[in-house]
Amino acid sequence: MDLVHPMARETQREAREDPDAYWARAASDVEWFRPWHRVFRQEGVSFRWFEGGETNLCFNALDRHVRDGRGGHAALVYVNERGERLVLTYAQLLHHVERIAGALRTSGVGRGDRVTIYLPNSPEGVMAMLACARVGAIHCAVFAGFGAAALADRIRASGSRLVLTCDASFRKGKPIRLKEIVDAALLLGGDTVEQVVVLQRTDIPAPMTGGRDEDWRVWLAAGAEGDRRCERMEANEPAYILATSGTTARPKLVVHTHGGYQVGMIHAARWCFGMTRDDVWFTTADIGWAVGHSYLVYAPLILGCTTIAYEGALDHPSPAQVWQIVEEFRVTGLFTSPTAVRLLMRTGEAAAAPYDKSSLTRVVCAGEVLNAPAWEWLQKRALGDRIPVIDHWWQTETGGPTVGNPFGLGLIPIKPGSGGIPLPGVELEVVTMDDVPVPRGEKGILVIRRPFPSLTASLWGEPERYAEDYWTRIPGSYFTGDSVSMDADGYVWFAGRADEVINIASHRIGTVEVESAFLQHPAVAEAGVTGRPDEVRGETIAAFVVLRAGQVPSATLRAELLAIVRSELGAIAVVRDLNFVDMLPKTRSGKIMRRVLKAVTLGRDPGDITTIEDEGSVEDAREAWAQLRAGLGDR
Repeated sequence: MDLVHPMARETQREAREDPDAYWARAASDVEWFRPWHRVFRQEGVSFRWFEGGETNLCFNALDRHVRDGRGGHAALVYVNERGERLVLTYAQLLHHVERIAGALRTSGVGRGDRVTIYLPNSPEGVMAMLACARVGAIHCAVFAGFGAAALADRIRASGSRLVLTCDASFRKGKPIRLKEIVDAALLLGGDTVEQVVVLQRTDIPAPMTGGRDEDWRVWLAAGAEGDRRCERMEANEPAYILATSGTTARPKLVVHTHGGYQVGMIHAARWCFGMTRDDVWFTTADIGWAVGHSYLVYAPLILGCTTIAYEGALDHPSPAQVWQIVEEFRVTGLFTSPTAVRLLMRTGEAAAAPYDKSSLTRVVCAGEVLNAPAWEWLQKRALGDRIPVIDHWWQTETGGPTVGNPFGLGLIPIKPGSGGIPLPGVELEVVTMDDVPVPRGEKGILVIRRPFPSLTASLWGEPERYAEDYWTRIPGSYFTGDSVSMDADGYVWFAGRADEVINIASHRIGTVEVESAFLQHPAVAEAGVTGRPDEVRGETIAAFVVLRAGQVPSATLRAELLAIVRSELGAIAVVRDLNFVDMLPKTRSGKIMRRVLKAVTLGRDPGDITTIEDEGSVEDAREAWAQLRAGLGDR
């Protein structure tokens, strides 16, 4: 029996049989100033989509809705942890974006210029992205929580002329002095920066450098008569560059375009998420990440939704923040991360219980694998098994989902722990490193056989690295770097990064598989594992476990956890080292940095950790490891 909905299966078939015709139809969701003359062209690892076509992300996100009579519809809802609220209609948001566009042009910023946006999840952050797209500038949004070194790296790599920032943001009630971080970053390397524009939004004084820094409001006033028109951008011109989230040592600056990215990204929003103009869409990600770009800003606005931007920590001042927002704004679609789900799990379903969640029709997750226990908790205990909780998979490089449950084409049965099926228009295969297809149920490397519109066609300033990292490891295919298996029904199961798979006595065990086994125990909130060299077995498992609130480490709990891994994965899954920690090293986008855990077990320098959420997590892991080595109990 075929589990896939007939509409999804038919759409897959159409895309496979004539991909150019399929993507040409998908492009009708975008308004074009001039039509393209060729859908797709590829030469080696270089490819182009919708050649000759002219469009603009900002025009499709704002202008056309206002023109078509929807200017009074709520476009952007802003909420922060301090209780502040702001709602902007499409007409109001367009007005603010036009003003910033005029100021950008008055500052000499235009087509092809790079602008670093170092702003929090705020209205001005969203406006700045749209205004850059409007004038043809290339924005490089940096998560407003990164330190000076990470910011300096991105400014230097992008060659930005202008930095847009503010005095401060807040997280868990504590100010993050963003302007001071910008100043420190520019001392480390920002020779291309000519101007820094500073929004004063708190009572925290922002240091200003004469001749370089300008107050945001003064800057807007000076650009009041500036050119506000929307630039006609050829489909393959860059709209933005964005650093990968950095679980590997050195982030890459991925390039996404006005044409192909726009088509592929909103296509996935329709088919994977079922997004429509009637949605109130709440993406908990930051605008500094790929999810924030695609599914907080661009797709919801292009499709005419109301989108919610939340500034602050999701568990402050209350662990019920997410549910309060869902109730208050009648959220219909929630996009969050497995890390956020596990954070909610630690406080329990009691936090969710008092709030009205009846407006929700689906929840989608991405970032890490949504392990079966986390899915079970959210699906059945927090949400009462009323709506689907859907996992899916993508990368910064893909611009949108490639594997998922096609909610917009007909929901298929959910298999907890699986990412779903390959989405229409995406040709995936599971192969060996020698490019031999592997049988169903066996692990191999996930590759993309043919580019699709939102797949990045380059890395900013690093064409050789782009070819080497993505197209030469398995020649002729895009190398995702993920170890997966595909079951008999076509569902994809992610085992972890290919270079993180643990090889025990010639048996390859995915990090995600082990972590999911730990999560079966009701005391466990999170787990991160890595391989550790072993003279006899090749490798064994070193595990770092975070317990739920109220749970304490003990010899009994240790034994239960070892037993559950053995029960789930068999005797071959040898956990030699089990460490209890308060937090795992994760990127600011919520991905576990397993290379840091491996460095701790090997006593090595973890390398670049500028993308890490909390540097204290590294010391926490080191301390736990040292105590375990010294035999000091069950810490």
